[in-house]
Amino acid sequence: MSQSLQARNLFGGAENLSLSGRINLGSSRDPSIEDNQFFNILEYGVDLNLNFPRIWFPFLKAEKIIPNYMLPQTRISLGTTSQRNIGLDKWTFNTILGYNWSPSDFKRHSVELLNVQFVNNLNPERFFNIYENAYNQLNDIAEDYVDNPLVSDFYIIDDEGTPRLILPNTDPDIPEGGTAGFINAVENQGLISTSDNDFRRTTRIEELRERLTENNLIFASNYTLNTNNRNGLTDNSFYKFRWKIESAGNLLSGISYLLPFDQTNNKLTVFNVAYSQYLKTEFDYIKYWDLKRSNVLAFRSFFGIAVPYGNSDNIPFVRSYFAGGSNDNRAWFPYSLGPGRTSAINDFNEANLKIAMNLEYRFPVVGDINGALFADAGNIWNVFDNVDDSDATFNGFSSLADIALGTGFGLRYDFTYFLFRVDLGFKTYNPAEEQSKRWFRDYNFANSVLQIGINYPF
Repeated sequence: MSQSLQARNLFGGAENLSLSGRINLGSSRDPSIEDNQFFNILEYGVDLNLNFPRIWFPFLKAEKIIPNYMLPQTRISLGTTSQRNIGLDKWTFNTILGYNWSPSDFKRHSVELLNVQFVNNLNPERFFNIYENAYNQLNDIAEDYVDNPLVSDFYIIDDEGTPRLILPNTDPDIPEGGTAGFINAVENQGLISTSDNDFRRTTRIEELRERLTENNLIFASNYTLNTNNRNGLTDNSFYKFRWKIESAGNLLSGISYLLPFDQTNNKLTVFNVAYSQYLKTEFDYIKYWDLKRSNVLAFRSFFGIAVPYGNSDNIPFVRSYFAGGSNDNRAWFPYSLGPGRTSAINDFNEANLKIAMNLEYRFPVVGDINGALFADAGNIWNVFDNVDDSDATFNGFSSLADIALGTGFGLRYDFTYFLFRVDLGFKTYNPAEEQSKRWFRDYNFANSVLQIGINYPF
């Protein structure tokens, strides 16, 4: 639910000011959510936007560079969002100073001179309560060391007689949980040899925990170019191309030479948060072919990579890539594909390199109902960051064998103003399986994935 207030022609020059608020209520029976009320999920936010019909920049007469016929605009935005009773809970603040202009009907430039985002996780101690896959992996490792005196106090015996690591905030004597105690014993007390595979698995789980629970401070600038050759909404033979490049952290890095920043774990911090530093670029190409009689063939290709450097050795979760979902590879749920040939080892699988390709044949069925046949290919990988798992990293052309393929069919109902879409995807080639079992292993209705979306995926 959202409401907004608008003030038009605010300063007498066609400026628009809008204040919008939104609130989302939900219900979940997830046992990790302690609130027993029916509506126990809450997210609310406020956004303030000011738009100028010109390029506004102090001491610069931009109209000489970008004339008015290009329809220049300046956008100043402030926003905040609070999320409660789901995941780790978080508070997010963002502000944007951006410009856009269109030299023609087929080309658009967008520059965000300043894009600042601060993400504060409110309950990082709940990580193992929420991320069940990570907890189960750690517990599987810990089962072999239950009798070791270094960690024997960190277990409870469940109803089936199986030892389980104590979760945080479930035992008053061990508030941080047996999970933290076990990891500390592995990393700092020599419980497991550093050459042992269990040591590497444990440290990777701890790296994931730190990554997903750390607060993020992102000072970024970006440029986006959009081009197309579409002549109106009825044109079904056209292309669209988007290129984006984003740089984060360089402004703060430069300031650090003038002002002394605090340092934690060899990273410079601002307000006790290590700022992110990376370079990111994306290429997105879409092509439509009109096959007559309302039959259309649509193709999309996407490539994106984000490289951390300087003050970062990984990409913030909110800026990383994931695979799967109704607008991606529809044979997998969101965040469940990859990275690489790994088999959804985490609850939310993400990485900093993505390749995706989609091909869809669209045809009329009856009335406002249309059908589609599709093939989706792609995956995500880690590259140039702190992940060293060869199954999850991109290692050259040989890693292209990890590209997953999903095929399927769908139905769409056209409501004129929007399109309701249902797709059924089948795992045709799954790189997470053994080499001899990757093709058509789960190609059946029992293992199909139902995706629901609004409007076309691309």
